[in-house]
Amino acid sequence: MESLVMINKMSPGVMASLEKIFSVRRYWETEDKAGFLAQYSDARFLATNGHDGCSAEIMDALPKLEIIACYGVGTDAIDLKAAATRGIQVTNTPDVLSDAVAELALGLMLALCRRIVDADRFIREGKWVAHGYPLTRELAGSKIGILGLGRIGTEIAKRAQAFKMQVVYCGRTEKEQAPFPFYTDLENMAKDVDWLVTVVPGGKSTEHLVDRKVLKALGAKGAIVNVGRGSLIDETAMVELLKSGELGGAALDVFEHEPEMSKELWSMPNVVLSPHQGSATDKTRNAMGDLVVKNLVAHLNGKPVLSPVV
Repeated sequence: MESLVMINKMSPGVMASLEKIFSVRRYWETEDKAGFLAQYSDARFLATNGHDGCSAEIMDALPKLEIIACYGVGTDAIDLKAAATRGIQVTNTPDVLSDAVAELALGLMLALCRRIVDADRFIREGKWVAHGYPLTRELAGSKIGILGLGRIGTEIAKRAQAFKMQVVYCGRTEKEQAPFPFYTDLENMAKDVDWLVTVVPGGKSTEHLVDRKVLKALGAKGAIVNVGRGSLIDETAMVELLKSGELGGAALDVFEHEPEMSKELWSMPNVVLSPHQGSATDKTRNAMGDLVVKNLVAHLNGKPVLSPVV
């Protein structure tokens, strides 16, 4: 059997499928990483996830490596330039997780605007017997600005329309088929919307794309929702503006240095937090794992992979 270097553990079903086809080499279990890579330096196959990725140093230690299959859509933790230079194929798992991430984005928005988490706490603390809960906002009639109208962004837009929201978007290029107004400038879009949803990839090119100016433009009645990467937002500036009331709210599934974050976020009633759960459903994770397996098997059999990273 061919050796498959696995940077991280995957679900039992995926592991079982891979172990039927490959000799699985468990990188995450070893303390001597350099020795491990030297032992399996002839490996042509590698599987990883969007968080752990694959560095140029690992690629150098595996000179025969031909394919890196990523369990996730984000590839910013994989050195794509190094992979291209070495002629290594990189795949990811798009499409299959779009619905789950879009659902969570709308769930976070609902939780924030209707203050569902805070209202739940209000009841559990016995406060309802003394007085009623304050009035909240609603999604209907508000305007949502989506930063990154790709596969996931498009699914978020569809759901936002179902909630009777007005959709606009900003990105590197205008989508010719998109039926929504397009902004070339993120700060200008932030001034015009009630909700700013970020769903673009991470990496140096998008680091702190949502900076202090953008957050201030969103304003005291606006809210930021992040289901992309934590690095997209200047988290320090966000916390300061939330505290001062210059930013209305935040609903966050990802964080700049996760799982670490400012503990000040924990006590803010205008903040909803989620532990990077965008694609974390049984259905979606199984589909992601199946696509990882299919990409690796396709390459093993000399066929085109199903989801190459462009």
